[in-house]
Amino acid sequence: MSFDLDHDWQGNISTPRARVGERAKTHLLIVLCAVWLLMGLIGHSPWKPFESYSISIIKTMLDTDNYLTPVSASNNQIVTPPLYYLSAIFTAKLFGGFLHVHDAARIVTGLWMALTLLMIGMTGRELWGQGFGRQTTFVFIGSLGLVVSAHALMPAVSALTGVATGFYALALAKRRPYRASILLGLGMGVSFLSTGLLPLSIILGTSIILLCLFKTWRNIRFVKVMSLSILVASPFLFVWPLLCLYFSPTLFNHWLAQFFARIGQSHHAYFLNLLLWYAWPALPLALWGCWRYRLQLLSNPRFQLIITFFVVSWILIGFVAEDKEVSALPLLIPLTAMAGGSIETLKRGAAGALNWFGLILFGIMTGLIWLGWSAMLTGAPAKIKERLIFLSGLQHLDLNIIGVAIAIAITLIWLLTIFRTKHTNRSSATNWAIGITCVWTLLMTLWLPMIDSARSYQEVFTSLKRSLPKQYACVTSSHLGDAQRDLLHYYANLKTQSFETEQRLDCDLYLIQDTRGNEKVEPGQNWKLIWSGKRIQERRESFRLFQHI
Repeated sequence: MSFDLDHDWQGNISTPRARVGERAKTHLLIVLCAVWLLMGLIGHSPWKPFESYSISIIKTMLDTDNYLTPVSASNNQIVTPPLYYLSAIFTAKLFGGFLHVHDAARIVTGLWMALTLLMIGMTGRELWGQGFGRQTTFVFIGSLGLVVSAHALMPAVSALTGVATGFYALALAKRRPYRASILLGLGMGVSFLSTGLLPLSIILGTSIILLCLFKTWRNIRFVKVMSLSILVASPFLFVWPLLCLYFSPTLFNHWLAQFFARIGQSHHAYFLNLLLWYAWPALPLALWGCWRYRLQLLSNPRFQLIITFFVVSWILIGFVAEDKEVSALPLLIPLTAMAGGSIETLKRGAAGALNWFGLILFGIMTGLIWLGWSAMLTGAPAKIKERLIFLSGLQHLDLNIIGVAIAIAITLIWLLTIFRTKHTNRSSATNWAIGITCVWTLLMTLWLPMIDSARSYQEVFTSLKRSLPKQYACVTSSHLGDAQRDLLHYYANLKTQSFETEQRLDCDLYLIQDTRGNEKVEPGQNWKLIWSGKRIQERRESFRLFQHI
């Protein structure tokens, strides 16, 4: 295969441009994204905190047919609009015949993320040109902070799809205004119906600031794009609120009041510190791009979009969002967009350092995962098995032939990539994406039983359900956490009345969560202990169930 190689005397080395092989590269992108998306979607219980809340809402909707106001066992108020939960219910009903409800519902996360990856790739191509869409997608899926959230059962996933669609629409606005109008409206609608006003504010705020501050965006074409997009978004923005105001005005007003009550907090420093690892490797590549194109940042429309979107997102998220990792997901979009085009201009030494850092990091992690799996299976090294048993509570690991076959295949692919691929700037991003996909796949095949054993509440709450008397009026709970309350609802179909809220013991059953370091609650002589339990590996919390006598 022959190549055209661009090189300058500053030490920059661009990726060899192959005259053939574009189809192979596209196939690599599709296969890599498919593996990255599919691993971890099924085969494990709902994990707290986000999945526990979501699965309780989904169960409530399925049980009550109330699809308008999503509430959970731990919170009878609306926290987010219902779009994600409705889509999860669709896949739960579609695949529920042969999968657990939580696994079937979680499939929708993969569908939303597939749309997100499509938007990210099209954004890279629109901003930087042909071939950069792949690189932008590789940088995105290689982000360390994304991989866990991208496979979780939570509305932030569909909100990310909406924000990514809005960002792509803004990038497309100059070349395809009518198509951009539709996409921008859909992005606003999907993001609003996923998590509410915050992602909508990011898209609208970016659009307005671009229109007001930059001459290249201040034209009648962009005004038409914004006007048409608002028209497209109107059904999404008004139908659900109007229905809520008609059927459940108290819940909707409380939801709206809670949003405005959060305004004024300041978590900006938290999110900047979080991005140091959360957005790796997009962050250093984006910073290099800002330096490399520093003279064009305020004059070139693509950099105006990227910088404005990041600043608006960071300001609004810092003022409104909770200081949690998942809140930083929208910040990955502009960083990835800048990184996808900037990696081509990296100095040879910097590109090599990034590539070798990824190889060493993922090589060590891959080796440790295989070593831990081997230790659990064979008993050697004994110290490692002892430690894994201590952390997971799982005494024996069964051999899963299919899982092992997938793990071997992805490991061989990663090794083949290391030794057969020429080291170029673009291969650094590709190798990083393949490396993190390899590690994630190994965790979700070889280690998934151990991880699920450490995080699942299925066994303990199923045991509690079997111990319930045949007849009882209700259950009072004390010190029961929100995640535990939601999972108890899902596994045992049991909703409790919080003693901390009600301040009375009117029920004939009393469930107490004991936490190490807190004073142990003793209900008195009129209560008989009928069940106690805890997770296998748990050392901090346990549960006791009493019946009134």
